Parts: sequence; C-alpha cells; structure tokens
Amino acid sequence: MQDSLGDIRETIFNTLRLSTQKPIVLSDQTNIVNDLGLDSVAVMDFVMEIEDRLDISVPLDRIAEIETLGHLIHTVRDLKAGA
Repeated sequence: MQDSLGDIRETIFNTLRLSTQKPIVLSDQTNIVNDLGLDSVAVMDFVMEIEDRLDISVPLDRIAEIETLGHLIHTVRDLKAGA
C-alpha cells in the first residue's frame, strides 16, 4: 500500500463506509464525532481498524486531538513517515 494522502484517505473512507449501516458523505472536513455520530467506543474501534489496515499505532494522546477525517489522514501519514 502506498503512503500518499490519497491512498490513506481512500483506506480511511472505505473503512468508515464498511462499518456504518447508512450511506454517508465523507470529506476531509467531516467531524468524526459530530458529523458521524461516533461515541468514544466507536471511535476507538474505528481507529483500531485503521491501525490494523495501515500497520501503524496511533498514540492515545494523538487520538484525543483528532477531530476531522482530514486531521486523521494527516496524522496517519505523519505516523507512517515516522514523524
């Protein structure tokens, strides 16, 4: 898998689409809690799925800072790059 923003975005968006029961429109500005209605347990499950799919580990303090899908995408790219 490539580490480009587009590839990471596609993986994250596809993971969300597979885990939700309703059709959703996603963008980098989508707020994970407010727009998607995910509670803290659902957010953790979602992040664990992303970690598994992209072979990374997102530290808990970084998870707490992430509000939008765009921020998650950039965080994942930074983690994959070793930042």
